[in-house]
Parts: sequence; structure tokens; C-alpha cells
Amino acid sequence: MKKGSLLLATGLGLTLTGATSANSESPQYWVDNGKKALAAELRSYPNMRSAKNIILFVGDGMGMSTVTASRILEGQLRGENGEENELSFEQLPYMSLSKTYTTNFQVPDSAGTMTAMMTGVKTRSGVLNLDQTVDRGDCNFSENNVLTTFLQTAEDAGQSTGVVSTARLTHATPAATYSVSPDRGWEDDKDMPQEAKDAGCVDIASQLIDFEYGNGIEVAMGGGRRSFIPATMNDPEDTDRTGERQDNRNLTEEWVANNSNSAYVWNKEQFDNIDPQNTDHLLGLFNRSHMEYEADREEDTGGEPSIADMTDKAIDILSKNRKGFFLMVESGRIDHGHHSGNAYRALHDTIAFSKAVKTAMEKTDPRETLIIVTADHSHVMTIAGYPQRGNSILGKVVATDRQGNPSDNVLLAADGLPYTTLGYANGPGTNGSGSAQRRVDLNNMDTEARDFRQESLIPLYSETHAGEDVAVYAGGPWAHLFNKTQEQSYVFYVMNHASRINKRKWWAWNQW
Repeated sequence: MKKGSLLLATGLGLTLTGATSANSESPQYWVDNGKKALAAELRSYPNMRSAKNIILFVGDGMGMSTVTASRILEGQLRGENGEENELSFEQLPYMSLSKTYTTNFQVPDSAGTMTAMMTGVKTRSGVLNLDQTVDRGDCNFSENNVLTTFLQTAEDAGQSTGVVSTARLTHATPAATYSVSPDRGWEDDKDMPQEAKDAGCVDIASQLIDFEYGNGIEVAMGGGRRSFIPATMNDPEDTDRTGERQDNRNLTEEWVANNSNSAYVWNKEQFDNIDPQNTDHLLGLFNRSHMEYEADREEDTGGEPSIADMTDKAIDILSKNRKGFFLMVESGRIDHGHHSGNAYRALHDTIAFSKAVKTAMEKTDPRETLIIVTADHSHVMTIAGYPQRGNSILGKVVATDRQGNPSDNVLLAADGLPYTTLGYANGPGTNGSGSAQRRVDLNNMDTEARDFRQESLIPLYSETHAGEDVAVYAGGPWAHLFNKTQEQSYVFYVMNHASRINKRKWWAWNQW
């Protein structure tokens, strides 16, 4: 029997709604749709097996408005209305809400939020895996202040582990899986003040390579090559630029030297040539800084794998371990698109993220793999204006006629100018300057263009995060524990309980 046929029985769920058009709908359609959805829920039951594998997907900045807009855009890219579409992770059977504040910020950052998910303890914004008593940038902390991550525990339990991101591997979200730092900005030794080095703090990139838990991280793929090669070495892709390390260490060479059956790749061709069966440790650094946005990926000089490609390869390598694995996959550039006020790139990265989740759902057995999909925080993008159904989610607001039927009536604001369905509460705005400005006349502007920036209310150089709750979608063993509004740190406790990782760790240590 194929794995997919077990989805309903074991808790990953199957969508029953399917794409439709407004013309094919009727009152009976909605009756039938509701009955089918209810019947599917009544046939499902919780999976309370031990989770051999856990995959945590983090859409950085993927708030509910981002999910909704991306759902619509994906459907519209297929020629549908879009509203009736479902992203892959929306088909997972369990859902809850996560409160994202940190111990000192009402609207959080990624360091504090990911620390909460990885350790079960909330802390300050800007700090990685240190408790809330440690000030940002203060190296005078003790071992009592250090928090242990789920990835570290999984390694000590004999499992394989992986970290995948479209951002720099040393950026806050991936860094929170494996490193300890009082400042998320200390990605390599160039970023650190001398007093921090003198006090014994270590940069984040070197902690990835010198990882002391288990037999080391098996898979690490993303961007951030500059933090792994010395300042005396030219980048292999951006040949007019160099690395950033001041200590002259080449961490890519150390990765290969320190790990058996290991490989380092920096472009798509090398990535494609990796045989997972003959590779136990893979380091992939596909850009000097962050990887390209999905919308720009095909234009990359060296070529980059998609987030789905990286997820696929990571699972193939990690699943060789009979004890199971833990994998964290981050779509880091959803966040960056929003910060730029550029919904086009943020939404296309969310769609690519959904494809990565779909890949994981298809490649794993839902009876033994817990899949969790969530965000670290939201963004201030809104969906508004009464557009008619099927209106381009990236377009100007077009309303129905007075009878509620489709029309070509572009709605105008009080200033006589059109406006888009998507907008931002703050940010750089249409001209990208972040300076105060009168509204721009959008009549002759292509608001669906890749580089278009939506209008913003409050002018800021960079759009900010938002503070509302984010969704958690889950399927597989113990996924039913996600069923209400919880603190963000609760994610750790579900992973811990579902995997029984502490019992595995005890067994592994006693066997040793």
C-alpha cells in the first residue's frame, strides 16, 4: 500500500474540496462539500505512536494574511479563482495558534521565537539559546544560562539531524537549532567585538562546524558562504568578493576533513551530483549571503536548488538512520520580501515553501513522522478593499456591480486614486524610499510586477514584524496535541513528547 493511502487513517489528512469555479457552484455544492469535510473528520483518529522522525517547517514571517494571499495566488497561477485553493500544509488535520511575544518584546524577532520552539523556554529578542536573564551582547553568562535545543538532544540520542534554510545558515532561525550566542548578529568572527572574543564568546558559523553533540549535524544547507571562508579567499561565485572570516579558518574544508563520507557543495550542479546513499554529511552553501528569492532563483549565477529540492535531498540522507531523524526547514526569505514591502516575492517564496512541505509529506510515512508547519512571527501585510472573487491578489481592487455581479469597476480611494488588495501598515512603500509621500497614482502601474512594492501607511525604511498569533499546522504522531492557543514554546514540548527523545537519549548513553 502506498504511504499516501494511509493519510486519513493516520492523521495527515486528505483534501476533499478540490478546485472549483464560481459557475459550477450551487447551494447543493456547499452542502455536499460540508458533509464530505465532516465525514472525513469523523473517520480520523489521533495517532499516538512514537514519532521516529520529526520535521519542523518554519515559514519565517508567514502570518495568516501571508498564508491566505499565497493560497489565492497559487490557485490563480493555475488559472483558478484562487480563494478555494489549499496550500499543502493546510491539508494537515490539526491546527492551533501560537503566541509569539518574547520576554522583552511585544512584537518579536526570530532569535527569541525560534529559541522558544527549540528549547521550550522563552527568552529575549536577539538572543540565541540563552535564558532571559542574559542581556543581549553580554558574554558574562554561565552554563546555567545555556538552553539545550531539541536538535542537540536528538543528536545525543543517536538520531540524524539536518538544518535547511533559504536564508544564511547563520541567520537567527537556523542558528537557533545548533548555536548559543548572546547576540544573533555574531554570525562570524568579523561581526564580533573584540571584548566578546576576549570573554570567550564564539561566532555562530564556527559552532556549526565544531558542533559537539552526537556525531555532528548530518545536513546543513542554505546561504551564508561568507561566514565560512576566510577574508583572504575569493568567493567561488561572486569572484570579486571574499569571505569574511578574520581567523583564516576555512570551515568548508574543516567540514569535509572532520566528517566521514562528507561533501561540501556550493552550486546546483554539485548538489544534483550528490548521491544520498554515499553521503552521510552534506554542507551546502549556495550563496555568499542569503539564497535567492524563489522568483529570482533561475537567474542565480551558480544555480541554486529549490527549498523543495533541499528538503528532498535532506530526507534521503537523514532517513538512512534507523533511529530516526530531526529536520528543520526554514523558508527565510518570506520575511525578507515583506521587509522590502514586496508581496510578490514573499508570496512566491511561501508557495515554494508549500511545495517543500508537500515533498516531505510524500516522502515520509505518516505513521512514524510528525510534521509541524508554523511561523516564528507575522508581518503587517493586510488583505482588504472588497475586491470581487477571483480578483488578482496582487492587483488593484476591482469590485462587483450594484447587484453583486462581476464588473470592471476599479475602486477609488477618497483621493480619487486606485489601491491594491494587499498593503502594509508600515514599510518603504511604492517608491521604496521609506520617506513620507503622497499616494502614488497606480492607474498606469503594473501592481503584479515582480519588483512592485505595495503602498504602506507609515513610512519606514524596512517594514516590521507583526505581533498577532501565528498558526501551527501538524500531522502524524501526537499532532492532535496542537488544538488550541498555546505559548510558542509549547512546540518543543510536543516534539519532546511525541519522539520520547529523552528516553532514547538515556538508552543511547547507556549503550555507549
